[in-house]
Amino acid sequence: MDKKSLSERDICTKFIAPAIAQAGWDIRRQVREEVTFTKGRVIVRGKLHTRGQARRADFVLYHQANLPIAVIEAKDNTHGPGEGMQQALDYAESLDVPFAFTSNGDGFVFHDRSGTGSLVETHLSLDQFPSPAELWQRFCAWRGLDATSAPKAQVPYYDDGSGRAPRYYQVNAINRTVEAVARGQDRVLLVMATGTGKTYTAFQIIWRLWKSRQAKRILFLADRNILVDQTKNNDFKPFGAAMTKIAGRKIDTSYEIYLSLYQAVTGAEEDRNIYKQFSPEFFDLIVVDECHRGSAADDSAWRDILSYFSSATQVGLTATPKETKDVSSTFYFGEPVYTYSLRQGIEDGFLAPYKVVRIDFDRDLQGWRPPKGMLDKHGQPIEDRIYNLKDMDRGLVLEMRTQAVATKVTEFLKASDPFQKTIVFCDDIDHAERMRQALVNLNPERVRESRKYVMRITGDDPEGKAELDNFIDPESRYPVIATTSKLMTTGVDAQTCKLIVLDQHIRSMTEFKQIIGRGTRINEDYGKFWFTIMDFKKATELFADPAFDGDPVQIYEPKADETPVPPDELTGGPGGEGVPGGPGDGDSSGDGETGGDGGGGEGRKRYVIGGDVNVHIVAERVQYYGADGKLITESLRDYTRGCVNKQFATMDAFLRRWNSAEQKKAVIDELAAQGVLWEALQEEVEAKLGKPLDAFDLICHVAFDQPPLSRRERAENVKKRNYFAKYQGAARQVLEALLDKYADTGIEPIEDLKILRLPPFSQMGAPMELVQAFGSKAGYTQAVAELEAQLYELRKA
Repeated sequence: MDKKSLSERDICTKFIAPAIAQAGWDIRRQVREEVTFTKGRVIVRGKLHTRGQARRADFVLYHQANLPIAVIEAKDNTHGPGEGMQQALDYAESLDVPFAFTSNGDGFVFHDRSGTGSLVETHLSLDQFPSPAELWQRFCAWRGLDATSAPKAQVPYYDDGSGRAPRYYQVNAINRTVEAVARGQDRVLLVMATGTGKTYTAFQIIWRLWKSRQAKRILFLADRNILVDQTKNNDFKPFGAAMTKIAGRKIDTSYEIYLSLYQAVTGAEEDRNIYKQFSPEFFDLIVVDECHRGSAADDSAWRDILSYFSSATQVGLTATPKETKDVSSTFYFGEPVYTYSLRQGIEDGFLAPYKVVRIDFDRDLQGWRPPKGMLDKHGQPIEDRIYNLKDMDRGLVLEMRTQAVATKVTEFLKASDPFQKTIVFCDDIDHAERMRQALVNLNPERVRESRKYVMRITGDDPEGKAELDNFIDPESRYPVIATTSKLMTTGVDAQTCKLIVLDQHIRSMTEFKQIIGRGTRINEDYGKFWFTIMDFKKATELFADPAFDGDPVQIYEPKADETPVPPDELTGGPGGEGVPGGPGDGDSSGDGETGGDGGGGEGRKRYVIGGDVNVHIVAERVQYYGADGKLITESLRDYTRGCVNKQFATMDAFLRRWNSAEQKKAVIDELAAQGVLWEALQEEVEAKLGKPLDAFDLICHVAFDQPPLSRRERAENVKKRNYFAKYQGAARQVLEALLDKYADTGIEPIEDLKILRLPPFSQMGAPMELVQAFGSKAGYTQAVAELEAQLYELRKA
């Protein structure tokens, strides 16, 4: 057998898998082949999308079904045995395993990240592959698991037989937490971006600790009623009769799993007595959802419950650990045992990318000064000073500004999809109501179809709050637009929300992350793959802050008496989140919003100006989420040129790749993976040149300064050369129609065989009949390749 003629898959089957089995690994239970562990980054093109390449390990080895410990990267025998090591190490780091192997079928190269071996990297023959016991022993040493803690860390996940399994980063988070508890760590912090399944992760952690009897009685704390109910009815449902929700003043201590709202047990003095019906040692485990909120402050009422049950192991979950001079999540819970960021979630394809539309008004930037003696709508004399962005919708209400925001939102919806779920974040409840009215009046035809097209969903409005479930239900068409201030900031699983409107002063990084998180979920069944942020108050400047997507850095600075004073963010000050009962946080139901200012401050004067003060847009720009995880602020041309140069240093290199590609779509996708924003680039260049270009001409023009041809011009050039003369009948008809399709839509559609099912091809005959006009499928494919060569004949390398 000539080993060098075998494919990579043949090498896996004939050499690598037998070597693993010979070393004692159970191929069925402990070895998984071709493990795809990411989805591939979502790449948006107009109203369409594609995905970048998913990451796939050739082999993953497991100690138990839920404990991955090694990866193997295979190459065919034309490569050396260690050529895939860098890729293997990348996968090993992502999967949080210490052992990486590579093989070409001749032997293995073994890289030991655990530090337990005498060498970091060694060559092994096929019959020297380590046994399961050897790698498990090294793994335990790496993770600090001894004879007592190791068995506790091996309890399996909950499996209902449906095939649902935790994603790779959830596996990492669950294992890290379970192992920390098994080692005796009693305060554990997990940082996971919004939309990455923190509640499901919490369920699997609790399940494994419960089944191992490390935790017999467990309390799960959340800060939104809807979160508690969703948790009980969905992810936590397998706990069944062992679970209850604390909902009254009388506690039944016969259950094992308790779910509770923070405010239900830490509100008024009488409420606080509820949790004291439990003995301090009653709970073995407390899981704290959204632990960046009040539980991060030493003097918060919410901390009372954690202090009362101080003997319990406490696990904090958050997307946004609070780190200020006075308040620290990590000071209480310790450094995170695992972090999964928004950037990583977007890169892996589990979270939706976004674009930002920044809109600036003249009154915000240039300011407005009232004429002498001017009265507002309520007859109040207006204080004589200059009002600007920081005053809008707080000290000064310009009704025409509200109208201008509502107009831009309506224009965006009409131009894209009038029924895409939209959340408009306002400064307070009064602002949310004014915005609702403006949107209603701008969308009369939609409101006539359903009065619930626009709804104000705030804590003081029972009817609006009642529509929250319908808003987040993907199957419910209405409400479409929700105006709110604080109620929908956290805990709202709006999977199909495609537009986030920021007309709120946001200075809290924690709150900003939570709001952005309302749009980051992907729902493939309902076509939600990306979202748009419209920003009217410069809130998206926070994207430029390194803290936006960085690792949490503890900066807590306790006072001399170790009693920190909460900053504005925790006392309901401007831009803050509030504490229970404080301005801007919430009613006793814990839904996070009250009437009045909603956090604007007591006794503040507010002037309302009618339609006699106009507002105009002075700047509007679009910023995109780049492949490096940052917003693109440079010119689109410079950015594109940089992306292309990463892949192709010269135009000749680009032409060679383009002309050699069996399908041009492959090159287009490669450049998209490098960060080329095809939709935005096409819009900008075509608007300037006034003619539609395909991907080839866009790149040649923007990256290499070549004069472009339109798609129609390229098609006409092919017709002039009489290329079709050698074809007759149906074959010629198909090629002529393909050329017209190219002129209309570009190169990608004509490369897809499915185009033969569409008009005008469907009127010519069945797809197989049309293919047979070329003699065979290979003949048809060759004809399309020749057509492409004719289209780009003037661009030869």
